[in-house]
Amino acid sequence: MARLRTGMSALLFACTISPAGAQTLQATIDAGRASAPVTRYEYGMFIEPIGGLVARTLWAEMLDDRKFYYPVVPAARDVPPPPNAEGRPGVAYRKWRPVGGDDAVTMDTHDPYVGTQSPSVALDATTPRGLSQDGIGIAKGKRYVGSLWLNGDAGARVQVRLAWGQGRGDGETVALPAPAPGWQRVTFAFTPQADSTDARFAITGTGSGRFRVAAVSLMPEDNIDGWRADTTALARTLNSGFWRLPGGNFLSDWDWHEAIGPRDKRPPMFDHAWSAMQTNDQGMDEWMTLAKLVGVEPYVTVNAGLGDANSAAEEVEYLNGPATSEWGAKRAANGHPAPYGVRFWNIGNEPYGWWQIGRTTLDYFMIKHNEFARAMRAKDPGIVLIGSGAMPDQMHPKGTKENPTLASIQHKFGTDEDWTGGLFAKAWGNFAGVSEHWYDRAEQRPDAPADAELLEYVRSPSNQVRMKAEEWKIYEQRFPALRRDKIFLSMDEYAYFGPPTLKNALAYSMVLQEMLRHTDFLTMSAFTTGASTMDITPTASTLNATGMVFKLYGAHFGAGTVPIALDGNVPQPDPKYVVGYSHPQVKAGSATWPLDMIAALSADGRTLKIAIVNATVKPQTVAIALQGVRTRGAGRRWLLTGASLAAENKVGAAPGVTIGEARVPALGRSLTVPAIATAVYEFPVVR
Repeated sequence: MARLRTGMSALLFACTISPAGAQTLQATIDAGRASAPVTRYEYGMFIEPIGGLVARTLWAEMLDDRKFYYPVVPAARDVPPPPNAEGRPGVAYRKWRPVGGDDAVTMDTHDPYVGTQSPSVALDATTPRGLSQDGIGIAKGKRYVGSLWLNGDAGARVQVRLAWGQGRGDGETVALPAPAPGWQRVTFAFTPQADSTDARFAITGTGSGRFRVAAVSLMPEDNIDGWRADTTALARTLNSGFWRLPGGNFLSDWDWHEAIGPRDKRPPMFDHAWSAMQTNDQGMDEWMTLAKLVGVEPYVTVNAGLGDANSAAEEVEYLNGPATSEWGAKRAANGHPAPYGVRFWNIGNEPYGWWQIGRTTLDYFMIKHNEFARAMRAKDPGIVLIGSGAMPDQMHPKGTKENPTLASIQHKFGTDEDWTGGLFAKAWGNFAGVSEHWYDRAEQRPDAPADAELLEYVRSPSNQVRMKAEEWKIYEQRFPALRRDKIFLSMDEYAYFGPPTLKNALAYSMVLQEMLRHTDFLTMSAFTTGASTMDITPTASTLNATGMVFKLYGAHFGAGTVPIALDGNVPQPDPKYVVGYSHPQVKAGSATWPLDMIAALSADGRTLKIAIVNATVKPQTVAIALQGVRTRGAGRRWLLTGASLAAENKVGAAPGVTIGEARVPALGRSLTVPAIATAVYEFPVVR
């Protein structure tokens, strides 16, 4: 790659548009044709507590099943969780194991501190008995703080130990106060003298009688109300605007009422959507804290699966009501007297999906949506409601495998396979926007030449965005009031299921550029998930290649930026190597193939911005013509790239995908973009 870049002036590329010949690639930027300014919600994030997705990334708790939902038994007695709602295996956690014999621990259901059971340990005078958990990641010299609830007999001598090795000196032990008949909270702290990815935390005792424990916790001392300091600080750099939370399929059988109040007293629950135990440590107050830490607005989805309108209305009042209201008073009693003022609310998550708990028919859900809207607005008339839509390309019976085209889905509009149209027809006035979710699978194309494989791989997920935009045009024809009432689209779950490499970063660059072409109606989006923008270990974190894309576009095409028209002379071709299914057959991208380009003006009109994705292995040159705008003087370029398509960013290694900034000459008649790179150029504008 170094040789390619060094000699790129000798490798200017002419785009082949037919077997018979080639022509110079040209782009015309027209400042007289502007779209709506980018909102601060363009680069949002979605988050959902699927198993360890939050617990091992953003949340600081280091122990699994800290409230003992599962019994403490030897591994041979484990009962695997049932399949989830989609038929996939359930989530497996690190388990507590008995110490001092397989039957050293019994699960006591009498007067548990939290949940339905507490571990009870019968003591021996000399042999330690109790319970332990392995597989904990710790860092040398970092202080960890913990607590647990203890009760038992006065003859019990109980201790906790954090061990980072097998030797007697490879750990730290803290003796706990003598237990008493009632539950009492005790605290402890450790400072490891070595790094470990497989540390063991143990609670053991000797003496006479029994002891019981509950709600055990171990966190880094620098946690912020339970959230990790390092990952939340990284998330703040993403320029997200909002995070959609707390789910997701998870919330369709989650009762938010059980996750408020003292954290240790919240009962654990079983999430049937993902077949995963949840401690309920992350409740609505904690989610609001996360939003504050990462500098975004919270966007709350309410449970419209097994949940009802009254529960959703109470949630609105808990988060937004004055301290004098019934649920506002409960919030104040929990330490948060000021309302959170949550603006955006989503009624239900994917209620159309066969996988969704509480799934129902379109007609019935429209009744449900309207009732939710009425009840929620009664508590706060100022909230912005977003309906759960699904356009026809997403709607098909279970097991259907198709690559939809605009022609193949035409018959679905206005039917039960058109939930977005159902909202427009049957719930008008009870939403300000509609949501849309999409996921694209990174396919292998073994029969494609390397250059074609790369271009089609990178363009694939942006076709999902283009399909939604084409369908929106159809809705505008069927429902002219969409423009009049400024109904917006919130693409608030999306992802491309491939590794977070430079190759995928180029694909996400195209996704964001396609979104920026449709700011007149596409005003919100949320990537799945906020934690997926980082490489995270138990003790460290860094932005991965995907996170670098959001950082780049958020910094240079952020709120107030005005996209302007960019035309070209080489349209994007039809996909030639179609594999898999659920890949819309449309043509995303600008007419500057093989490049993808967008242009914009800064909010103050002083800067012209041009972003170019070059998903080829050669530098590419494009001729530039400007209309309605002139530039002057040197500019700057930010280049996102790496040494190879497989480059990635990993904790403990030098970054493989970087953003380099450099001065560039005044904008002339062309720009040359290095291979396998996303480039953002900025030039001062003559005013």
